[in-house]
Amino acid sequence: MTDLQQHPSTVLSDRTDLAHLHREMLRIRKFEERASVLYRDGVIRGFVHLSIGQEAVPVGAAAALRPDDVITSTHRGHGHVLAKGLDVTGAFAELFGRETGTNHGRGGSMHIADPGLGIFGANGIVGAGVPIAAGAATAALLRGDGKVAVSFFGDGATSTGAFHEGATLAGDWRLPLVMLCENNQFSEFTGTHMKRPELMEARAAAYGMTFHRIDGNDVVAMADAMDRIVADVRNGSGPAFVEAVTFRSRGHYEGDQLKYRDQVLADAWAERDPILLAERRLEAEGWAPARIAAVRDGVDAEVDSAVEAALAGPEPSRGALFDYVGASPRAVVEKPLPTGEQALEPTRYSRAVKAALRYELATDPSVFVAGIDVGEGGNVFGLTRGLAAEFPDRVRDTPIAESAIIGAGVGAAMAGMRPVMEIMYADFLGVCLDQIMNQAAKLRYMTGGKVEVPLTIRTQFGAGRSSGAQHSQSIEAMLAHIPGLQVVMPSTPADAYGLLRSAIRSDGPVVVIEHRLLYEKSGPGFPEDHLVPIGKAAVLREGTDLTIVAVSRMARESLAVAEELAAEGISIEVIDLRTVAPIDWETVLGSLAKTNRLVVAHEAVADFGIGAEIAARAVDEGFWTLDAPVVRVAAPFTPAPYAPALEREWVVGKAEIADGVRRTLDSAP
Repeated sequence: MTDLQQHPSTVLSDRTDLAHLHREMLRIRKFEERASVLYRDGVIRGFVHLSIGQEAVPVGAAAALRPDDVITSTHRGHGHVLAKGLDVTGAFAELFGRETGTNHGRGGSMHIADPGLGIFGANGIVGAGVPIAAGAATAALLRGDGKVAVSFFGDGATSTGAFHEGATLAGDWRLPLVMLCENNQFSEFTGTHMKRPELMEARAAAYGMTFHRIDGNDVVAMADAMDRIVADVRNGSGPAFVEAVTFRSRGHYEGDQLKYRDQVLADAWAERDPILLAERRLEAEGWAPARIAAVRDGVDAEVDSAVEAALAGPEPSRGALFDYVGASPRAVVEKPLPTGEQALEPTRYSRAVKAALRYELATDPSVFVAGIDVGEGGNVFGLTRGLAAEFPDRVRDTPIAESAIIGAGVGAAMAGMRPVMEIMYADFLGVCLDQIMNQAAKLRYMTGGKVEVPLTIRTQFGAGRSSGAQHSQSIEAMLAHIPGLQVVMPSTPADAYGLLRSAIRSDGPVVVIEHRLLYEKSGPGFPEDHLVPIGKAAVLREGTDLTIVAVSRMARESLAVAEELAAEGISIEVIDLRTVAPIDWETVLGSLAKTNRLVVAHEAVADFGIGAEIAARAVDEGFWTLDAPVVRVAAPFTPAPYAPALEREWVVGKAEIADGVRRTLDSAP
């Protein structure tokens, strides 16, 4: 432990000087004070969390960082991003919701970011930035480029799962990460100054990190200590935990009545205001009061000018609502598979998945694969067996920490890598849903298109093996409901190969959901350059009497039903969606216009599933082509049962699809 509160530094880093540090703190203070007034006057909307009283922490930390180093921030992040170099005018415009804002008005106070400056985002979710910073540090480790990531978080965040999972990953992988806790004495409305002071040090030790406690109100101590700590981390010492002890002089948010605040404590800390301490030191160095006042006046003028320019910026246009939601799709041409004498040897679904991973690892050094047991264990189903030996360090075992796995994928993707992160069972996506829903899917939008998140999340599902309610769910509808996320569910080996490769090459986040009962199923072979476009359905069989739209295992079952009913003179068109977000509406509605009848089949429960969405769209846009009600074939609305007898009743297959077809045909006029 380094206890710099008891032994404050008097030596400045040679990277900067006190005058510069003082001015940087003043800029943050004046920004926050103006933001408070503008929020009171209704110019700034939404939530605003100010960092007044904490300015020495970001300024001292930033003095030790290179321009290309990465930070992640918090909902109280204005100071962090300004210290890292964010333009003041753009920052104000962002708070005003203007198109000229840092993120074109899409992020606001809690989500402001500029990846070009190494600012991977303030974050409205407490603790969520820790795994993302670990991902940026992972990218630095794999590239060997000497970058460091710093994750700012409050003392309250040390209770969150994301903090502990991110710290676990950082410790296990020995990442170049500084975890910087701003202990500002309050977790929202709860005072934390009565906690045991050794608690933070104990946490750092548990994760194998060096620990440093710094006087977070002394900018000189902060800059000097961070200069040494960051240098050590950059040189390969492993992650470090820094506790910067400071004080939040304002409420949790603007409008907070502060009824929980101990005024005696507040008055004591007011005597140690970081700007006051810096100005006392400047006076001791011979600065006249008039010179200090001139610096204040200069910062005031800068902030006033920034506010005026920001207010003059336009608001986003009405037609810009859908800008930045998803990455631009890459042009992919799907070539027909060779047939006849040119047909390739059939292959298994599982081998197709492994082949896709191997191809992308071999051809793109920015690709890496990580997850629980994917390295030495070769995946719970053996899909990645041997890849770790072929690609050392790029096929990585992780702790059992799903939030850290996905969060690290997000951070690494923002840093320019193309991570493939595995979640062992689709059911476990609920454990890390924040990193999927609030981070991966939204960061492009909230940054105003300044960042892409080329992240692939591989997982699998499937009932029929008595795996029970927590290992059998089909949750694609929940994922498809998240704007910015793409979801694919291949049913054949060729599609498993082609869609996984397209997912890895996509510039946006893609969830690839494989069916474990298909892993050992075989299908037609495919060439090494085979690709399948995301968002394009496949017509497995043409027909005229009825359309079945299905996905994953149910597409194969539907094809079998169509071939059996053909003997009865029933002509069924079978569409394999392959992608459930976005759905290929052109193919689905085009087929409906031809057959006038529609059955939708999926393994998930019927209620609120993708079948409901397809039925609604069929009624909305294809109503005049319908000759019969749309029928959904799906599981009953219960958890997946364990007992084999109940599971047989719950799982749908060929019999239920055939029954749905007959009901639809019988109800036709």
